[in-house]
Amino acid sequence: MTTYLVVESRDPFESHGFARRCELAAALRAEGASVTVFLVENGVIGARASARLRELEQLAKAGVAVLADEFSLRERGIAEAALAAAVKPVALDAVVEQMAAGAKVLWN
Repeated sequence: MTTYLVVESRDPFESHGFARRCELAAALRAEGASVTVFLVENGVIGARASARLRELEQLAKAGVAVLADEFSLRERGIAEAALAAAVKPVALDAVVEQMAAGAKVLWN
């Protein structure tokens, strides 16, 4: 099975391509690939439940794993309890492991 890792470092409310990359991730998952979206740096701004990002809910329904960098969350004052249900906080190690295992990476 092909594994894809989509790394989002930009604020999803300012990045015009965020929705398209989420659509791509869901499409790859629908084709049978293992897909993870990793939110890092300003990408974690959309991870808050109060942000109500429709794309994150759609990713979860499609079976795409949505992870958020713990360090980036702390730096922006976002507590784990404030995260959307679809988002799981993880250390950067989780992404490094996927990359080392050969995941195809799209970094934005």
